[in-house]
Amino acid sequence: MKKSSIEKMVQQKRRNKGICDYQRTRKSKTLKFLIIIKVPGSTGPLRVLWNEREKVCRVIGSALKNYAREERLPVLGFDASNFVLYCVDAESDALNPLEPIGSLGGRNFVLCKKKTFSPTTESQSKLKSSKSNGGLKKMLNKIFSNKILSH
Repeated sequence: MKKSSIEKMVQQKRRNKGICDYQRTRKSKTLKFLIIIKVPGSTGPLRVLWNEREKVCRVIGSALKNYAREERLPVLGFDASNFVLYCVDAESDALNPLEPIGSLGGRNFVLCKKKTFSPTTESQSKLKSSKSNGGLKKMLNKIFSNKILSH
């Protein structure tokens, strides 16, 4: 019934090997965490479980797909290059699409469309504003001139 010293040593090695294997696999795994992505105008945030080493552009693309799959409004589209991700906790500029999502340590993000500027010249914008103001001025002058003349 008594275990020999050799059997005890074998059991001890098995135990130690199991602990070392556990520690090795634990260190090699990357950390996953819950990301909360808010979309302005949407009913609620998206909650996604992500690897901390994942690139921001991939997170944006996946968030857009999940958003569309859930049939949320407003409709955003699927092109990840039209969107930027801001970290709420860091209060910084938009995240670089090629950096890892876990680089800032934040867990709360806001997904926004990129601002696009139309290439209009100053003369075109002045022309548009003068047309819109001229029509309104003419209409107001007609209304007030008729009232003044009738008295």
